[in-house]
Amino acid sequence: MNKLKIALQKSGRLNEKSLLLLSESGIHLPYGSGKLISVAQNFPLEILYLRDDDIPQYVADKVADIGIVGENVVLEKGFDLEVVERLGFAKCRMAIAIPKGVEYTGLSYLEGKEIATSYPNILRSFLSEKGIQSRIHEISGSVEIAPGIGLADAILDIVSSGSTLLSNGLKEVEVVMNSEAVLVANKDIDTEKQGLLDKLLFRIQAVQKSRDNKYILLNAPDNKIPEIVKLIPGMKSPTVMPLADKGWSSVHSVLNENEFWDVIGKLKDLGAQGILVIPIEKMIV
Repeated sequence: MNKLKIALQKSGRLNEKSLLLLSESGIHLPYGSGKLISVAQNFPLEILYLRDDDIPQYVADKVADIGIVGENVVLEKGFDLEVVERLGFAKCRMAIAIPKGVEYTGLSYLEGKEIATSYPNILRSFLSEKGIQSRIHEISGSVEIAPGIGLADAILDIVSSGSTLLSNGLKEVEVVMNSEAVLVANKDIDTEKQGLLDKLLFRIQAVQKSRDNKYILLNAPDNKIPEIVKLIPGMKSPTVMPLADKGWSSVHSVLNENEFWDVIGKLKDLGAQGILVIPIEKMIV
């Protein structure tokens, strides 16, 4: 049977979470490190372990059919790939930073300045869009030291917590883009492999939805049920079951993680008691 080929980062911040996502999607991979190619034991999937920067080209050249890679890398490399799913992990931002003792007066500050980066295409596009003329120094690795050694006035780099910038005497002044891990595919993938990709996406999306939602159970007075149902409508409609105590019911529903604390407070105000919140392993809608 034909196998779907997926390119993953062989080491680094995306590797572990990519493998975890596949595992949570019910795909069993052989144990062992150091392999460049492995085959899933229970799904027609072949994994190629590559350098992060090489993944977009391997997918574009059809060596791999799909790949998991940072959105910023996809944009920097410029290959015509389809982003088929945003995966919600490895979130970061591409930001411009300058020495923290320097006053930043807005984008005009960058006019005529030297900016060091490992992402020249992203930076060039941003500067062009803003009408700024700057000189770009393309360097690989340790971009944050460039201002301190006199190589550049500013940098464009990946920022997560901002601690690396602070430790190198820099401050963030402009966010150029937000990035996260994405699943990309070759736009000319054949029909058979598209079918396999659809099956894989079905599994991944079930895992993704489960992470964003919680299963909630509570006891509530019957006269408050209509208001509670409006607060937690669930996927279609909550389950409402009468309790042994007359005038009370048990309500079961699904609640989005982002709305959790605000909704919980409102439920308590409506008299809800015994609220239980349970993680969801998979969610099929």
